[in-house]
Amino acid sequence: MAREFKRTDRVAEQMQREMAQIIQMEVRDPRIGMVTVSAVDMSRDLRYATVFVTFLGIGEDEKSIKDAIKVLNNAASYVRVLIGKRMKMRVVPEIKFEFDGSIARGSELSALIKDARDKDSEDSNIDTDINTESNDSHVNDGSAED
Repeated sequence: MAREFKRTDRVAEQMQREMAQIIQMEVRDPRIGMVTVSAVDMSRDLRYATVFVTFLGIGEDEKSIKDAIKVLNNAASYVRVLIGKRMKMRVVPEIKFEFDGSIARGSELSALIKDARDKDSEDSNIDTDINTESNDSHVNDGSAED
């Protein structure tokens, strides 16, 4: 019977849960604000982990994000020790933090879609109003001839 998930996927999911708790409870630095661990990408040999994070409570400019990532990467060795204590693994992976821009990009695309739909509905309302006015004028013209 084939397994539904590879071991790397199961380890990555567990590591994501542990990492979220560790960052929230143990890493106390005001420069990172509230951190959300959105994904963990593990190498096949489980020696390297790339942790994708998003931030809430810091500026959305590039400098603030780079500073927060730098803080997390500086704390990576401490986080690695804590991961090693919580998860039973032969080798605790080296951790690298990266900003996950997909959520911000998704918000931008949603806003663009909403704007396009609003503009489209405005255009269809204008067309409907024009058609209604032209139909009313034909009805009035027909009733005047009788």
